[in-house]
Amino acid sequence: MEHQQRPTLMVVIVNYRTGNLVVDCLASLESEVAAYPGTRVVVVDNDSRDGSADTIETAIKTRDWSGWASLMRSPVNGGFAAGNNFAIRAALGDAAAPDLFWLLNPDTRVHPGALKTFLDFFEANPTVGIAGNLLLYGNEMPWPFAFRFPSILSELERGASFGPLTKLLRDHCVAKVMGTAPEQVDSVSGASMVVRRATLYAAGLMDEGYFLYYEETDFCRKALQQGWSCWYLPSAVVMHIAGQSTGLKDNQDSRIPRYWFDSRRRYFIVNHGKGYAIIADVAWLAGHVWWRLLRRMRSRKDTVVPFLLRDFIARSALFNDAQALPVRA
Repeated sequence: MEHQQRPTLMVVIVNYRTGNLVVDCLASLESEVAAYPGTRVVVVDNDSRDGSADTIETAIKTRDWSGWASLMRSPVNGGFAAGNNFAIRAALGDAAAPDLFWLLNPDTRVHPGALKTFLDFFEANPTVGIAGNLLLYGNEMPWPFAFRFPSILSELERGASFGPLTKLLRDHCVAKVMGTAPEQVDSVSGASMVVRRATLYAAGLMDEGYFLYYEETDFCRKALQQGWSCWYLPSAVVMHIAGQSTGLKDNQDSRIPRYWFDSRRRYFIVNHGKGYAIIADVAWLAGHVWWRLLRRMRSRKDTVVPFLLRDFIARSALFNDAQALPVRA
């Protein structure tokens, strides 16, 4: 009876050619879902065309997960926001729509008790609209960060990546080191993020103009504007194998994909206007050029990803608006 009084929740996982990862993620959810009957998990296949959707569907049937897990097939790969919206939109049209939606990356593994932590927190805090959690990376290393909204000063710091400047601008850095207690923040990682249904009604679904990246930041900002706060919950733990689902890895040999630059530009223009976006770009460029000059003066090798400066300038607000077509991978 206790569980029936709790908020109801639906997990949404977007798959794009990550079938085996999704199956592992579902396996990590099995005991969590069993503890709270009525919890549903929906996997959206973003038109993978590689057989991964069939892999997931087969696992759901053969592992006896059909009672709580299902697969939806999107006819297009519209990106992260579009994939999640595909499932959320369908659920909101149901009279039994869940109170909460847990957006999970396919390359995640849920640790025991995470679902309970979210349910308890949302039940006790009715004005909270969004919550994230502590992420562990592939080697179980804690990644205790939430985020501030990006700004001109944060872009200067990002471009420079220089210790003394980072210290000076520490209250403006996007990444915020978190403690061991729940804390209100600007935004959390979209790799694992729970959203209240009422927040979706107030702020709308995630902007599908973002193919990948910045969509959760944009959504958290819109939710806050509607009076819904965002929190970081360190007692909920999820492992994240970073880069497996997005293709953007922490690897200096990998070129940053175009959609990252397009999403960053869209965020600044949509939320602050093109003039602000241009100043933010100039701030990043100034910081980055200064960083390169400083390294050369110290006879140190550049450690930047290939074509970073060229790609940044080409995709900046100086030469583009917010409406660049999302990449259809």
